[in-house]
Amino acid sequence: MNQVNGEHLRAGAALTDITPSAGTHLSGSGCGEHRPAQSILDPLFAKVIVFESGDRHMCIVTLDVTIVTRDYTDKIRSIISERTGMDLEAIMVHATQTHSAPSIGYFMLDPDFPLETTPDSEYLHGAERAYADFAVEAVVLVAIKAWENLQPVRIGLGRGIEGDLAFNRRGVLRNGTITMPKPYGRENQPFGIRELCYLEGPIDPEVGVLCVQDMDMKPLAFLLHYTCHPVNVFGHGETYQTISSDWPGSWTQEMQRIYGKDTVPLVINGCCGNINPWHPFDPDFRPDHRRMGDKLAKMSERIVSNMTFTNSATLDWRIENIVLPYREIPSVRLREVEEILQKNPYPPRLETGEVDPRWFRAASTRSVELCREREPDFLYEIQVFRVGDLAIVGLPGEPFVEGQLEIKTNSESPYTFVAHLTTHYVGYLPTRDAYVRGGHEANKDVTYWAKLAPGSLEVVVENARGFLKDMFT
Repeated sequence: MNQVNGEHLRAGAALTDITPSAGTHLSGSGCGEHRPAQSILDPLFAKVIVFESGDRHMCIVTLDVTIVTRDYTDKIRSIISERTGMDLEAIMVHATQTHSAPSIGYFMLDPDFPLETTPDSEYLHGAERAYADFAVEAVVLVAIKAWENLQPVRIGLGRGIEGDLAFNRRGVLRNGTITMPKPYGRENQPFGIRELCYLEGPIDPEVGVLCVQDMDMKPLAFLLHYTCHPVNVFGHGETYQTISSDWPGSWTQEMQRIYGKDTVPLVINGCCGNINPWHPFDPDFRPDHRRMGDKLAKMSERIVSNMTFTNSATLDWRIENIVLPYREIPSVRLREVEEILQKNPYPPRLETGEVDPRWFRAASTRSVELCREREPDFLYEIQVFRVGDLAIVGLPGEPFVEGQLEIKTNSESPYTFVAHLTTHYVGYLPTRDAYVRGGHEANKDVTYWAKLAPGSLEVVVENARGFLKDMFT
């Protein structure tokens, strides 16, 4: 833990375009589907803000990508630290998780899964190295630029509420099972999803904003905290293979329209493992990332106009690795996986050219076994930053929003922004109760994206709350 009290604050921010070229695989569809990019709706960005107080520095990197893995996070941290002298533990790397973008690092199958990587099969890992290497180089350069932009600043904090943009995506049907209410197919459901009884859990409607001004009161950067899967563009059939930064990008564009193109608006997307922007009860709903970004920008503008600012702030940070258990794979499933993979050591293709999803799910279950063999104790990194009255809690994977709400409730920090998908790939962290119903995030097959045991989220929350208490009391 490192801390400086009462020092005048400096900050620098910068962004750079990391939009991929045509044909780059877009992540987020699952089950081995290939989605080569065909067009660009919105550019993708890497954004960096660096804070300085006394001789201490802290760096936040946000990326308009679906996933970033540990090997690339380590690379980003290492090079930035080497070039600037910043502490490795004072660098946070966060993916906004737009599903209309590539990923940085392989994450769909375990690195030890025996799959020959060829131009025709690399996408089965969920990412392509050529794009990842390009993005990392861009991140390092923009981080150095942010470092070079350090100047005296004032910061302000505020919050508002927007409750009609995000929805719990785990719908409980009349038979007690889980469905994910999707926007496509609504034309065949004029009366709505009539078997849908209720939504399993809550949302987090908080719109949290950090504003960074220069000493002439000109905004230099913003940090938005909101909680929702960026899947508006992904949810449109006609834009399924289109590159987009989704609602984080629309919010960025609108904030730059309001405050100027030189402003750097960063997004901290919260624990949205069970949160989507798809209205579950409106038969006529159509996803609209621009509407969502505009509404968040309007709320942000109102919040900023009511802020008070200070030019001093405590900087503090902490990283801890905790141990999480794996789920047990049912013996029936293990036999099924063995049979499928023995019969098809190489991924079989359907008539459409896509890999058979049964094979891919079997490979995903086998990946859990391989991960457990290599790492019997799954190490999960919790990272906590403090900037004055603001705590930023970095949680890898896709925790359910209930965990974030528990962290925020009675938090010792006046403002708590929880960032999902930091540092390394983990998969989902559902609540203990959610495992009983199953569904995509807690499926019975025990896949690579659903590999951690019930109770893992609760352990993460307990530790994160402890770190906040230590840091703010």
